[in-house]
Amino acid sequence: MTEQTTRLELPYIMPSQAQKHVTHNEALQRLDAITQLVVQSEISTPPGTPEEGDCFLISSTATDDWENRAGKLAFRQDDAWIYISPREGWQAWFVELERPRVLQTGVWKDVPPPENGRFLQLGVNTTADTVNRLAVSSQASLFTNALSGGGHQIKVNKASSNDTASLLFQSGWSGRAEIGLVGNDSFSIKTSADGASWTTALSISGAGHVSMPVRPLVRAGRATGNISHAAGSISGFTDLPVQQGGFTLGNVVVEALKELLIPATGIYVMTLSVAVSSSSGHTVTIRINGAASSFALNGTASAANSLQSASFLVPLKANDRISLAHSGSCQLAYGPGKTEVSLMML
Repeated sequence: MTEQTTRLELPYIMPSQAQKHVTHNEALQRLDAITQLVVQSEISTPPGTPEEGDCFLISSTATDDWENRAGKLAFRQDDAWIYISPREGWQAWFVELERPRVLQTGVWKDVPPPENGRFLQLGVNTTADTVNRLAVSSQASLFTNALSGGGHQIKVNKASSNDTASLLFQSGWSGRAEIGLVGNDSFSIKTSADGASWTTALSISGAGHVSMPVRPLVRAGRATGNISHAAGSISGFTDLPVQQGGFTLGNVVVEALKELLIPATGIYVMTLSVAVSSSSGHTVTIRINGAASSFALNGTASAANSLQSASFLVPLKANDRISLAHSGSCQLAYGPGKTEVSLMML
């Protein structure tokens, strides 16, 4: 018969043993240390003024009285240290770390979650709440495949068509961009300058049809009719039969004709179309901010009763002004599909 238990090394009271209370009290001391085990911290040197009942994990760099006792638990009882060898699977609350740990293969590790655990809330380096039941504070998050050569999907589901399944990007906790199924079943990209007012920049239907509701594009022209232009005259526009993205008519250039105002800085495809009724030799030039540009159409008398058209790539800035300048003498036809300027931002 051995003199102590196998796992906890509690001393037995032996037959005919004198002072049996000593053995019994030693067993109680060890039980008091091990039951509901609490470890203050992992240290290498005995503390100067330990409290009764304090327990420390002796580190691998143990010195002084703890030399050669690395890995043991030092429990303070009756102004002396009781040394306990922890066993595989023991758990303890580490006060300094503020979390439980478990001894696995000789190393104290954080207690792993249950293999099939179900959590009402989970915060990783931050605090989760009833809305954000999973919260992660980190420089990055990694989602990878589980099998070699396999893939990985992130699934965001919603209950019904008018609900939302999206990714929201914030700045200072205020929304700035959102992608996903937002209020319908079309995939969309939305943006906001203040987190309150949102604009749909792109929408893709379930059939794959793509729309950009605020992409700047316009057709600028005049009311139907034939207009004779004298050499050196300028003209503008009265009608925007097609317009999105913020195009407007601005300053008057002559009579009721106005300049076309550019809504946003970017590269534009600009198309100048000229419906020539008659001509003695003419040039129609795009004016940008009141100055003639290099974008123009010209023709002679042979251009009568024809539609001339040319497209240009033009860098424009927000609030640039577009109008027309005329040289030579001609009569142009106006109305849908006739003399007009079209622009579309790339």
